[in-house]
Amino acid sequence: MQDLLTMLQKLHRPRLLMRAARIGSEDYRRGTHLPRILGFGVLPRHGTALITLIEIEAELNTQRKAADASYSLIRHVDVLIAMIGEARYLKAAQTPSA
Repeated sequence: MQDLLTMLQKLHRPRLLMRAARIGSEDYRRGTHLPRILGFGVLPRHGTALITLIEIEAELNTQRKAADASYSLIRHVDVLIAMIGEARYLKAAQTPSA
């Protein structure tokens, strides 16, 4: 799981896009946001959800760079918010409680 967090740290996106995602991640609620992005059903574990979100975000970033007409900035920010939120949950689960 540490590799996932390292991979996220190396992710470089436009500053404004990441700033919007960081602000939005303060209100991230897994049970509300994740089904909207991944589809309804049983929510996957944090690591699995994060891997899926990374794949979705990579596709959205490709669309953004190609100026694809189907690109949705709102969806991209929504996915980035979920990625940041899931990374926080994963990081919190890894740190030993005092």
